[in-house]
Amino acid sequence: MKIALIGYGKMGKMIEQTALSRGHEIVSIIDVGNQQDFDSPEFASADVAIEFTNPQAAYGNCLKAFDKGVKVVSGSTGWLDGHKAEVERMCAEGGQTLFWASNFSVGVAIFSAVNRYLARIMDRFPGYDVRMEETHHVHKLDAPSGTAITLAEDIVSGLGRKSRWVKGTLTAADGTVSGSAECAPDELRIDSVRRGEVAGIHTVEYDSEADSITITHDAHSRRGFALGAVLAAEYTRDHSGLLTIGDMFNF
Repeated sequence: MKIALIGYGKMGKMIEQTALSRGHEIVSIIDVGNQQDFDSPEFASADVAIEFTNPQAAYGNCLKAFDKGVKVVSGSTGWLDGHKAEVERMCAEGGQTLFWASNFSVGVAIFSAVNRYLARIMDRFPGYDVRMEETHHVHKLDAPSGTAITLAEDIVSGLGRKSRWVKGTLTAADGTVSGSAECAPDELRIDSVRRGEVAGIHTVEYDSEADSITITHDAHSRRGFALGAVLAAEYTRDHSGLLTIGDMFNF
């Protein structure tokens, strides 16, 4: 398969290594200094472009790829909600293909399935309140993380006593705490921590007077994300429309 990379930071380089190890060809690498390469024949020849940049650039990158008839796998978070209607229209009516996920890790996909199942169980036990915490490296721009938001939305869907998620506290690398730990009984609080080079830790805790139940996913490195992104590209090559992890992994 021919793959184009959009974004060549740590994730982009790891995705490149993973793709090559699985026998794929990298035909184009686009970063901030060579945006003109979107118009190159090499980019247009790609079966799929894998996009890992930032919330400000992601939507424009997808449009440029769509313009060349290239399918996109995007792992950039914090941008899709603002453009969801346009993306859905382009995929449904315009024949474009986008595979988007807040997290491509196979382990997170399994964790998400456990999270949804646990929420349905806990819906019958109102004595347990629920909160979340996510920890990431200091370079991460968005808080809460896209993965935390997805997990929270799944909890809200399965837990009748919660109507929405809210931002809680943000603990910066220097220990400074902003935000608030206060929330209404029907709100699910997500606290965020930024520390070192942490690849990603997500914790869901149900707490009662009697005991607590906690589930955690702790990413040891970005390798799981890179493998998942390449698996998503392999899936996207043979599928079309607006795709996500639930399409690829039927848990």
